[in-house]
Amino acid sequence: MSKRIEAKYKIDRRLGQNIWGRPKSPVNRREYGPGQHGQRRKGKMSDFGTQLRAKQKLKGYYANITEKQFRRYYAEAIRQKGDSGENLVGLLERRLDAVIYRAKFVATPFAARQFVNHGHIRVNGRRVNIPSYLVKPGDVIEVKQASKQLVVVLEASQLAERDVPDYIDVDHSKMVATYGRIPTLSEVPYPVQMEPNLVIEFYSR
Repeated sequence: MSKRIEAKYKIDRRLGQNIWGRPKSPVNRREYGPGQHGQRRKGKMSDFGTQLRAKQKLKGYYANITEKQFRRYYAEAIRQKGDSGENLVGLLERRLDAVIYRAKFVATPFAARQFVNHGHIRVNGRRVNIPSYLVKPGDVIEVKQASKQLVVVLEASQLAERDVPDYIDVDHSKMVATYGRIPTLSEVPYPVQMEPNLVIEFYSR
């Protein structure tokens, strides 16, 4: 089972935003942070604070991946040609667990990580149980035959709260998805505004 570092809704409340767009998020009812000091009036945030918040939000969105892993994505993003912020989002969207979530095979990024860990996914016909595995354009991702009728899979594919993005082609009758291309920031259906360029600034201080 994957290690959940902290409760996902606690991330929502700490950031003050419903970062996954989930109907049950406590932010929909309480827009202040958790704890006894959560309702204190906040002063103007510094540049460092703004950059840190952008990093926490983006890192938290992808099932709260580890700091070490996230820093590796930053290093790879600045090594690649082009806009580093766009490169960072492109790398994150290539993660196998992110693709599983986008394809609506599961309901949440946390469930996607666990689903991959438990060996329910095949990539190009080969079993892959590493959530951080980077998918390439043209790769075919499939829920293994024995798992296609699981309740969590069937329920997730019917979720009305989000759609499958254009860069992934999905056939839910067969539970097969083809990764078409690496998306740009504007194509990724984040429920809240993400600022990857601020994340790049945070790490390049």
